[in-house]
Amino acid sequence: MIKFISVEELLPLRNTVLRDGKLTPNECRFPTDKLDGNFHLGYFIKGELASIASFHPQSYGQYKGNGYQIRGMATSEKYRGEGIGTRLLNFGLVYLREQRANYAWCNARKKALKFYQDIGFDIVSPEFDIPGIGPHYAMYAKIQ
Repeated sequence: MIKFISVEELLPLRNTVLRDGKLTPNECRFPTDKLDGNFHLGYFIKGELASIASFHPQSYGQYKGNGYQIRGMATSEKYRGEGIGTRLLNFGLVYLREQRANYAWCNARKKALKFYQDIGFDIVSPEFDIPGIGPHYAMYAKIQ
């Protein structure tokens, strides 16, 4: 089941998956987590939070219209490879279409490129490094 959730609900999974459990959940907050227009999604399996993603209004580069950045996309290792992240992200993109967003973008970890490309995102930047996290690419998907 996919639900809109609070940032507090997703912090433990964000820490475990994206920061290898090296921080406290509170240290895994993004400055954008409380912006107006922001929302967080969670995919639950038998009451367990299995996958998360955060979306916030943010333009990117030369792209026109209403853009949303996807941040903190993570799926518990226990559930990887089952299509849960894909279903969660597609739900978010459909919701953004209903909100009249024109595009979505993200800074994707190098190891997640195929995941985003399979959903329809294109690479729109050269590779860049986020210190302490690793190589990334900016990726873009037109919504409408």
